[in-house]
Amino acid sequence: MPQFSRRDFLVGSSVLGALAVLGASAVTWDELHHRADSTPLAAGSGILVILTMYGGNDGINTLIPYADNAYHDARPDLSYRPEEVLHLDERLGLNPALKGLSGLWGSKNLAIVRGVGYPKPDHSHFRSMDIWQTASPDEPVPTGWIGRWLDATGDDPVRAVNIGPVLPQLALGAKNTAAALDTSSAPLTAETAAALAGLAAADAADSPAREQVCTGYRSEQVVRQTFSAVRAGKRVADPLAAQLDLVSQCVKAGVPTRVYSVSLGGFDTHADERHTQEQLLGRFDTAVTNFLKDLSTHPRGRDVVLLAYSEFGRRVAANASQGTDHGTAGPVFLAGAPVRGGFYGDEPSLTDLDAGDLKTTVDFRDVYHELLGRVLSADPGPIVGSGRRDLGFLSV
Repeated sequence: MPQFSRRDFLVGSSVLGALAVLGASAVTWDELHHRADSTPLAAGSGILVILTMYGGNDGINTLIPYADNAYHDARPDLSYRPEEVLHLDERLGLNPALKGLSGLWGSKNLAIVRGVGYPKPDHSHFRSMDIWQTASPDEPVPTGWIGRWLDATGDDPVRAVNIGPVLPQLALGAKNTAAALDTSSAPLTAETAAALAGLAAADAADSPAREQVCTGYRSEQVVRQTFSAVRAGKRVADPLAAQLDLVSQCVKAGVPTRVYSVSLGGFDTHADERHTQEQLLGRFDTAVTNFLKDLSTHPRGRDVVLLAYSEFGRRVAANASQGTDHGTAGPVFLAGAPVRGGFYGDEPSLTDLDAGDLKTTVDFRDVYHELLGRVLSADPGPIVGSGRRDLGFLSV
């Protein structure tokens, strides 16, 4: 087994390097539960869960215009027949993988904002995601929209938590950043864990700095054990489901976090789209509906709003590989008890196009404007700019 001295443990080791990262921007499960006990979130405080669908989800095969002949003409082999679609009205329906969301629609807890995008769209994943996460279509800026909310509302990083080791751009402010909660670290071997646990034991001769490192390591081990138990559960076998299960635990515990960020990747479907997208949407659907169902009987559950978006949609016409290429506008989903279910924004035309792309009918900053003002009780203007408006999808 590896040989460690107490000095190796305390200085210059990979363990100390990991703890330095924890101290800079990360938070442990143990710390979150301590905060829930010491400074719980005030009852009735809005909670926003941001779900990013990386890769450019095909919105046309997510919210399907099944009654539009132009849809079937543009995608002769990729389109869904009307009888395959989960009908929402006489024109539009959901992908057959979204049965849970169809149920939320029926209970009026799902809002769908149609045709969401931004001016002068960019087909680059990186630039488009940067625009969505910074809320700055005109020029690149270093801060994200949630980061600017953090800057405006205090200095406690636990107000926003990203589930994962790498903070997305949306979580970076000029003065403050969200905390990162990493659940994916590989477990240590039993021998190494035992050796490190012994080295991390309290010692009266330790300086305050050494004591802090040891305490941090012991807390980090609690996190590992907790997350190992969570990951072992059947209902959190899927990564997105595991992320949302962790958010649910934090919400029910009263952790003083107002914004959580989770993600699901893989939506860049240039080839063989139908099967891949259905699988991804099925995972998305199961994770989201289980998350909301889990919170539905808890008092804090009525304060939670989930936002799901992707950096762009896809082009109207299918390509030669039974997939779709990078497009522009797409639907945004909002779900939860405070949501006023229904359609918002105009459905983009499939024939009046911009060089083969959908024309945006709703600016994404209007979605953020309502979430900031009504869920986070913030002044949206300094964060998303002037001239924005609420769309009315929230009842709070």
